[in-house]
Amino acid sequence: MVPQIAIVVPVFNEEANIVPLVTEIAQVFRAEIRPWQLVLVDDASTDGTWSAICAQRALDPRVFGIRHRKNAGQSAAVWTGISQTTAPFLCTLDGDLQNDPSELPRMLQLLDQADFVCGHRVARQDSFVRKVSSRVARSVRSWSLGWDFADTGCALRAFKRSSLAGVFPFNGLHRFLPILVAGNGSQVLEVPVKHRPRTAGVSKYGVWNRLGRGLFDLVGMAWYQRRRLPAIETESTRPD
Repeated sequence: MVPQIAIVVPVFNEEANIVPLVTEIAQVFRAEIRPWQLVLVDDASTDGTWSAICAQRALDPRVFGIRHRKNAGQSAAVWTGISQTTAPFLCTLDGDLQNDPSELPRMLQLLDQADFVCGHRVARQDSFVRKVSSRVARSVRSWSLGWDFADTGCALRAFKRSSLAGVFPFNGLHRFLPILVAGNGSQVLEVPVKHRPRTAGVSKYGVWNRLGRGLFDLVGMAWYQRRRLPAIETESTRPD
């Protein structure tokens, strides 16, 4: 059957997390009557991540693996997973198991009320410095972009593919996706979600290696938001 739900997970050097991730998602979606697939996008890992994905694929045909030949970053991995699937409903989450997959069925149900549902980590299991930097980033984003989402960095999301109309891929896309979707007129709903500490693997991100990139992306997004063409109502002389 053609999948109606695609769960896209970007991974990089997450060998130890692949089996528990696949197992947990299969358990969470055991009662889902719509056909679904789990799309694991390996961003050119240097450990055994790809072998682990292939092993899970052999055990469960709902697991779909895609591998980048060169490391391209989280945004590229997310976009690869989205663009190489056709399911009308999409979910995303990080591959480090800090996002709780059990939130996804509830978020999918909320798509009756909205086009895009994004998580807000209310009890973040991160360092003090990372939590403070996120608060500062929220204030700057709100001031410069005009949208006040509490946690655009949360990868736990469920949305209709149709909400991506007009959204284009770029490095940093995953951090601004709720803003881009809201800007195209889609209804965005932010909901509180659980957050868990990392138990395996090593975080690939730090405060300082994201600061410069974040500021650069913010300037670009601010320009785009101000120059973006609004939806325009039209009429035509063409026959029905």
